[in-house]
Amino acid sequence: MPSVKLELQGAIVQRLKADPAVTALVNGRIYDQPPTNAVFPYVTYGPSTFVRDNAGCINGYQAFVQLDVWSRGVGNPEALTIADAVERALHDVDLVLTTNALVFLEHVQTDTARDPDGLTTHGVIRLDGFIEQMPPPAHP
Repeated sequence: MPSVKLELQGAIVQRLKADPAVTALVNGRIYDQPPTNAVFPYVTYGPSTFVRDNAGCINGYQAFVQLDVWSRGVGNPEALTIADAVERALHDVDLVLTTNALVFLEHVQTDTARDPDGLTTHGVIRLDGFIEQMPPPAHP
């Protein structure tokens, strides 16, 4: 049975890569781990937390996902524009998971800050969701 966590990550990355607004801004540069020579701007799948949340006969996970925007544009405009596009692409969207069921995914917060290098603006996008874990198929 595929990992609930990896299944959600794959669906998020696939959605971002298919979104025209996000693609126009980062040219498909959406990474789990960016290459050493990554071209700016880009988006990374950041830290995530999954908390088991079972109720009755439903097994599930609360999902807390962070996406990061990395920009070298002057000031905040480029990072904020990308963050807005990512939010629109993922807030309250019906992502199809192969094995499990995404009940909801919502944007809850965006922060931006200048990194200590003085050149990079870092946008942090936080999403909350819930995934119902489907039982494995019964074997005859």
